[in-house]
Amino acid sequence: MSKFLGYRCSLCQKEYLPGQVQYTCSCGGNLDVTLDIPALKKKYQPDDFLFREDASLWRYLPLIPTSFPKAGEDTPLHLAGGTPVISLPRLAKQNGLEHLWLKDESRNPTASFKDRASAVVVARAQEIGAEVIVTASTGNAGAALAGMAAAVGQKAVIFAPKNAPPAKIAQLLVFGAKVILVDGSYDDAFDLTIKAANEFGWYCRNTGYNPFTLEGKKTAAYEIWAFTRHLMGRKGRTQELTEPVNKERLTLFVSVGDGNIISGIHKGFKELHALGWLGQIPRLMGVQAQGSAAIANTFQRGGESILPVSAQTLADSISVDLPRDGIRAVRAARETGGEYLTVSDAEILAAIAELGKVGVFAEPAGATAYAGMVKAKARQLINSETPVMILNTGSGLKDVRAAMQAVAPAPVIEPTLQAVKRLL
Repeated sequence: MSKFLGYRCSLCQKEYLPGQVQYTCSCGGNLDVTLDIPALKKKYQPDDFLFREDASLWRYLPLIPTSFPKAGEDTPLHLAGGTPVISLPRLAKQNGLEHLWLKDESRNPTASFKDRASAVVVARAQEIGAEVIVTASTGNAGAALAGMAAAVGQKAVIFAPKNAPPAKIAQLLVFGAKVILVDGSYDDAFDLTIKAANEFGWYCRNTGYNPFTLEGKKTAAYEIWAFTRHLMGRKGRTQELTEPVNKERLTLFVSVGDGNIISGIHKGFKELHALGWLGQIPRLMGVQAQGSAAIANTFQRGGESILPVSAQTLADSISVDLPRDGIRAVRAARETGGEYLTVSDAEILAAIAELGKVGVFAEPAGATAYAGMVKAKARQLINSETPVMILNTGSGLKDVRAAMQAVAPAPVIEPTLQAVKRLL
């Protein structure tokens, strides 16, 4: 018996039963997996999830439309998600905010948010008996797939641009995936991946193509909901997520490339709302690099026509010419009263340095969310009382070259105390 009702196209609203389609609608639109909300509502209550011992994303298994493979027990596949939310009081004060939190996705097994999607896709592949999983990636999605696949002995093939950061390529190779470097962009790798999947019968994980990637990414919304519920419990209050610390609604800043993360988080909040466990959905603020801003451009123009750009940014994880989940990403901000902002590479590097001063080592894409928050405060899109959370999507160790550009080089001295005194 299927754990979900089927799929619904995000564009034309056409519906499919579970076995009728695998990736996208006949119109080309991305598919949303449809849960049986009335049945879930009858069977479960919030406390059924809030007080489970499992700290990973699998705490929410009844809301995830796949089974957890037995081979995944006590492996990195079981450790995906469950990332901490940390308070940033010094940065809050620096930016004139009363409350600022960061959800740190660098704590995932392969050190990025993409572990959420890959864990669920690997579980789905095991469920349907797929022999090989393939994906296109600038590094993080591929590393996540390679790591999650290795955990359960699943074969994985990764197509990545040849200029992807070496640390990310190293992860792919160490995890034992078949790595193929493409002399082209991420978009070139994406298109080639789909062709290869069709030719060889591989199961394609591609973001904004396989609907189960969204099912993994939505779990971050569940965890944010749980965090705010527990936060209210500690304060002896009963307000919903709409009022985590005051009458201002929680505002979440998310870096955006192909649009799948912000779309997934939006879906997670919408499901919680439909279940009756969440009052008002948080405001979602998308942040793109100025050199890769196709979704932000569309949001500012109005409408939903995503026009490609020639992406140029040091934030490789969000460098995309043609976002594959752009329309849902535009809706995520528009339907929650949010906004899209763009930041320069210089602002991203400054954000890496600022986060580092409070103990957070973020890769460029992760720091982009913080840079966007700073800009939003300067433009008065948020005020001092707005409870703010930013999403760090990956570890700075993923791209040490960019990190070194964010800080001054360390001085080199002769090994004498006199040299130390001169320096000081």
